[in-house]
Amino acid sequence: MTETAATQNPDTGTVSSGPSKTDFTPSERNASESKPSDARPSNDKSSEGKVMQVETVSALSPEETERLSGDLVAALKTVFDPEIPADIYELGLIYKVEIKDDRAVDVMMTLTTPNCPAAGELPQMVENAVASVPGVGAVNVNVVWDPVWTPDRMSDEARLVLNMW
Repeated sequence: MTETAATQNPDTGTVSSGPSKTDFTPSERNASESKPSDARPSNDKSSEGKVMQVETVSALSPEETERLSGDLVAALKTVFDPEIPADIYELGLIYKVEIKDDRAVDVMMTLTTPNCPAAGELPQMVENAVASVPGVGAVNVNVVWDPVWTPDRMSDEARLVLNMW
């Protein structure tokens, strides 16, 4: 059984493609960052400027994978850090979302700091949001500390909301 993944590189915020993967960029982090050489460009841009890249060699059709990817991003954008008026997706707290052939979803995320007061509730909020997407199976959320989150990971949308220009 092959695996379908939607992956954002934690170090650069960019997408890398590989065999049997479905990739999407959670947000356009920094225009000066370059895409890895193995990323395949796509002309499919939503009104929010997100880029969807689909290369499927899995049990899920490209259309279903793309739908799930879009729905997962939309679900993640409903989760807000209780102390920050921006969603966790635009804050750059989501490092990787992996969709498996059995529709299980693994999320690798971080927090703004290891001492974050929301550390106990944010992962559960992410799990609940991802599990609410129709067609998603089991959800596993892992909090990681490497690489460390920095404000450079925030999208322009988050910077605007937080007045960080």
